[in-house]
Amino acid sequence: MKLAVVGTGYVGLVTGTCFAETGNQVTCVDIDINKVERLRNGEIPIYEPGLDVLFDRNVAEGRLTFTTNLQEGIKDAEVIFLALPTPPGEDGSADLKYILKVAQDLGPILENYAVIIDKSTVPVGTAEKVHAAIAANAKVDFDVVSNPEFLREGVAVEDFMKPDRVVVGTTSDKAKKVMEKLYAPLVRQGNPVIFMDERSAEMTKYAANSFLALKITFMNEIANLCEKVGANVDDIRRGIGTDSRIGKRFLFAGIGYGGSCFPKDVQALAKTSADYGYDFRTLKSVMAVNDDQKKKLLPIVTEYFDGDLSGKTIAVWGLAFKPYTDDIREAPALENIKALIAAGAKVTAYDPEAMENVKRIIPEITYCHTAYAALDDADALMIFTEWPQFRTPDFAKMGKLLKEKVIFDGRNLYELDQMREQGFTYYSIGREALNVKELA
Repeated sequence: MKLAVVGTGYVGLVTGTCFAETGNQVTCVDIDINKVERLRNGEIPIYEPGLDVLFDRNVAEGRLTFTTNLQEGIKDAEVIFLALPTPPGEDGSADLKYILKVAQDLGPILENYAVIIDKSTVPVGTAEKVHAAIAANAKVDFDVVSNPEFLREGVAVEDFMKPDRVVVGTTSDKAKKVMEKLYAPLVRQGNPVIFMDERSAEMTKYAANSFLALKITFMNEIANLCEKVGANVDDIRRGIGTDSRIGKRFLFAGIGYGGSCFPKDVQALAKTSADYGYDFRTLKSVMAVNDDQKKKLLPIVTEYFDGDLSGKTIAVWGLAFKPYTDDIREAPALENIKALIAAGAKVTAYDPEAMENVKRIIPEITYCHTAYAALDDADALMIFTEWPQFRTPDFAKMGKLLKEKVIFDGRNLYELDQMREQGFTYYSIGREALNVKELA
């Protein structure tokens, strides 16, 4: 099939590359001239494991091309994906200006029937708005379909190539046949393509992400209560995660969720609820708890240093909002680092992928080439991202590099018995605090 993908951000580039891998002819369109040139030269602007292999192969074999010209990009396309930004406004609503602008531009240049797919996460009713914007100047028949993405950063290629389900919102039989043909190579093992109306598909994406955010936030509240009653959140996670009604995933306590999806989607669903006169109280609580959770470690660090962080050097491991990505959107590390600097502390940091992105917004950090270099002569270590290389470090080496053997762990990477044996003062989330000074 001949496909066009408008927008080469995270979703657009993964979508275009993976559909090219299944044998389609894909043209990706973007108005950013420099970005398109970089892509043509084989430079991928995002970090996503496994994407480079598929990208290089399909560019080399001519199935994946790039252009800044919308008319050229959609010529003869049977399917046109809209994978454009929908940034949140101050009130939490999703900004549709980029999608609607492209929709307006598409109308007069469509030359044949095409299925226009909203791949971006968009509010309920967007498919109707996109259809109206195209129809205002269209001379040929077309359909608008809602096909939300469910890609997890760090495993997006696997998620796309082996989806556990595909959600398609359309009331058009013609569009349904196109979508069945498009996704057939990806669901050969029987995973479902679930058809529904456009509004239900739009709501499905927000409902899924908001539920997962709710699950994370509930576990963080349990962790906070554990600290007060003397329970261990890890044991509780195992105790409830084996209940088939609950499941094991998204039950790890920490310092809150971040990234490009959960914060934005929870806010957008809350805004939609308000627009329709419904008080979605659980979502309001999710947002409030998550904001507080991100700052949970700061008072503990401050108290440990007797209320004065001035002149202290705090090492930071992890800047991305999660491992296997360079995405720093809504990352808990950023707010904490800014607060540390404001309190007079110096910050040395290491992240395998995200340092270049953070440098552009917090240049005053000392960025280090290894995790251990960040510890050299630091007063304490704070952990914000659960990169696998942080899980089994050389604790003896860490103890020699740090001025004090103290760790504030926002991701519960280490076992308490392990920290006792190594002689570290160790603060984590929802578990006993190990203070060597007090134990002595």
